[in-house]
Amino acid sequence: MDRTSLIAELNARGLRDETMTGPLYRRLALVLTGLIQEGLLKPGAALPGERDLAEALKLGRVTVRTAYRDLMASGALESRHGSGTFVSSKVERMEQPLWRLSSFSADMRSRGRSPAARILSRTINSPSPEESFLLGLGQDEAVLRLDRLRLADGLPLAIERAVVPVKFLGGSAGGEGSLYDALAANGHKPVRALQRLTAVTLDPSSASMLNVKTGAPALLIERISRLEDQRVVEYTRSHYRGDAYDFVAELKIGDDL
Repeated sequence: MDRTSLIAELNARGLRDETMTGPLYRRLALVLTGLIQEGLLKPGAALPGERDLAEALKLGRVTVRTAYRDLMASGALESRHGSGTFVSSKVERMEQPLWRLSSFSADMRSRGRSPAARILSRTINSPSPEESFLLGLGQDEAVLRLDRLRLADGLPLAIERAVVPVKFLGGSAGGEGSLYDALAANGHKPVRALQRLTAVTLDPSSASMLNVKTGAPALLIERISRLEDQRVVEYTRSHYRGDAYDFVAELKIGDDL
């Protein structure tokens, strides 16, 4: 719904109808809620600024501000720093099994979603002492450091920071596609991994990239992936939105019980 259609719909729904009870800001909030529930305002849709909407509807700016504030408190709207006010993006929670090693791209495609990556940083240089230890590399061996925002159907779900020895990538230096696909194409497909999950909260920068509030819950996942011959092929630290993922594991009773 564009701005013109939104204004027309709001006026048509009788904000000043005397049969509607309660303060004017609450009437505006109720009408906007109805448009969201009816699907006329889609998740992620941008709303006019307070001044613009107030002038178009001939309302006080405080009325619009209070309506927006109430809808943000209820979770119907969200404010994005420097961008404006938007209908909240609805995130369908996904179950991620802990016993299966797969890339983000492959996992999203298996769910019928379209994966994408936005490169935040990409460098090739010498490994740090910690990276040398984790990856089993000498200081003279280069690593690719790739920071990406991972998206599914355009919705940001994770911030991924991967470190991979360049020797395993050949001519493919990684980028917008699947890093695992690039490794497999060069005969270095990861076959096992050790993951550590930690509950964290998001700092302002990470929260802004994931379109959530500062301090929102997230899962920090550290992964060390290995080849068949036990060489480490990847070290990754990823922050996954806490409102999007449930990580599950199947447990079995041991023989000694």
